[in-house]
Amino acid sequence: MKRNVTLKELVGRTIICALLLVCYYWTWARRDWQDYYDVIQNMIVTFAILFFALQAGRIHKYRKEEKNEQAIQILRRADAIGLKIMVAAAIPIAFASAAAAIDGRTAGYALVGTIFALTVIRFILFCVMSRNER
Repeated sequence: MKRNVTLKELVGRTIICALLLVCYYWTWARRDWQDYYDVIQNMIVTFAILFFALQAGRIHKYRKEEKNEQAIQILRRADAIGLKIMVAAAIPIAFASAAAAIDGRTAGYALVGTIFALTVIRFILFCVMSRNER
């Protein structure tokens, strides 16, 4: 694969990282136990190791390439919007946990779900903003 590494590719990669986080949290936070859960947990860990090993080469290649400053500025704007969304989502989760409306496990699911949703929103925002800048 000789093509250049784009910032869009690196931003999209975070969706897979967030999905791995959600899956791995599920392996730790579940209450029941089935025999096949070990297989699922091992598959998640194996996939994560392979995925990060393959992505390390792409990231290393990206660092050597010339940077697209306009894309970096667009990503910073998308990150600023994402930060506001995360704060708006974390506050109700924190207060619901403090008021004992939800337990720790549910708050954890809400947080990792928010992280996953935020990475998808960040990717969509980046794509839309970069398309509008052309």
